[in-house]
Amino acid sequence: MTATLPSASAGQSVSEAGPRELTMSHLFDAPPALVWKAWTEPERLVHWWGPPGTETRVARFDFRVGGAFRIEMREPDGTTFVCHGTFREIDPPRRLVYAGVAEPGLPCGVPPRSLVTASFEEEAGKTRLTLHTRFAETADRQAAIEAGYATIWPQVFERLDGLLAAAPN
Repeated sequence: MTATLPSASAGQSVSEAGPRELTMSHLFDAPPALVWKAWTEPERLVHWWGPPGTETRVARFDFRVGGAFRIEMREPDGTTFVCHGTFREIDPPRRLVYAGVAEPGLPCGVPPRSLVTASFEEEAGKTRLTLHTRFAETADRQAAIEAGYATIWPQVFERLDGLLAAAPN
């Protein structure tokens, strides 16, 4: 069974890079340094991580290679989803790599048994953010797609667009 990938809006793309991979990108109207801060400073991250209506709390954020993070997202109905993992590579403001751990079957920005590489590339004063996710198994990728991983991120990117537009730097 194959899940359908969402169609992308202007400035975004979602593609299958292989049977255990998924790549999404979005063009932000902000410089890489500002987009990097939004991803790596918990006080900024809580304002955009998760789909619209989600209240986000950063319970742990040990921002160093080998450091762990734990992000809790609470839906309006009270359901809480927990994303956690470890930072594998930190190369400001160009690249962030983290290994994901989450509850199987639950939507989260960090799928179970995955390695996510976030690349921040400058394009004429803007930032092309590319999320490349490599899953341990094809079934893990399929489960993440079915749980909404590829459909929720475009909504999250739009939330981040709003934060970046209002950010003083």
